[in-house]
Amino acid sequence: MLIRRIQYLHHFRFFSNTAAAAILPPDLEQQQQHYPKPDPKYDETIHAVVRVASGKNISAKERKAGRVPSIVFEQEDGQHGGNKRLISVKTNQIRKLVTHLGRSHFLSRLFDLEVRPDFESNDVIEKVRVLPRKVHLESGSDAPLNVTFIRAPPSALLKVEVPLVFIGEDVSPGLKKGSYLNIIKRTVKFLCPADVIPPYIEVDLSELDVNQKLLMGDLRVHPALKLIQPKDHPVVKIAGARVSDQKKSK
Repeated sequence: MLIRRIQYLHHFRFFSNTAAAAILPPDLEQQQQHYPKPDPKYDETIHAVVRVASGKNISAKERKAGRVPSIVFEQEDGQHGGNKRLISVKTNQIRKLVTHLGRSHFLSRLFDLEVRPDFESNDVIEKVRVLPRKVHLESGSDAPLNVTFIRAPPSALLKVEVPLVFIGEDVSPGLKKGSYLNIIKRTVKFLCPADVIPPYIEVDLSELDVNQKLLMGDLRVHPALKLIQPKDHPVVKIAGARVSDQKKSK
């Protein structure tokens, strides 16, 4: 088992990144100033340790010890995961991040991931930037059961479900007339260069009147982002008065 662990650490340490090249505009940094940026107060390095094996019993032992069994996928062709690496992360740290950010915002944010032989060790095997791809939470307690990460070097193109944040409800003409907000989508999927993943997308409702809607193609996003869902799919609509409200007014 010791020899197996040493071989695994050696392989993990010298594993190289592979990713599709993302062609970004030369004035990328200037363009990003006009779009939402991740809140720096949530910048945090996720601490991890190597996990040499998988299985139901091993995962149960990891959770009992306060660790979340996790996987890191290597980038291949910029979209799909491969060459999985088994790790465990701290339950309390993942729970805190998911609680503070919200699940959808956690899954659209880049983190530094620092891998060590064990949490008390000073030997850093690898430090890599990752995007959480999936997080499974226990029903009832919301305790994290497992997390999937995908490597996110600057050259990577990543499919991201970007959360939507709705603004302008207080001045929307349709809402002022007594109509109600019908939110159809709370996230929209984009193909994003790793360095341009938005923490959220603002959906401005301030000019929407009764029975008007916004489509996915109407969203204002960085030009380097590519929508991978139909542009004509609705995101939100200002619907007419509810049936119950209409009855009350009679």
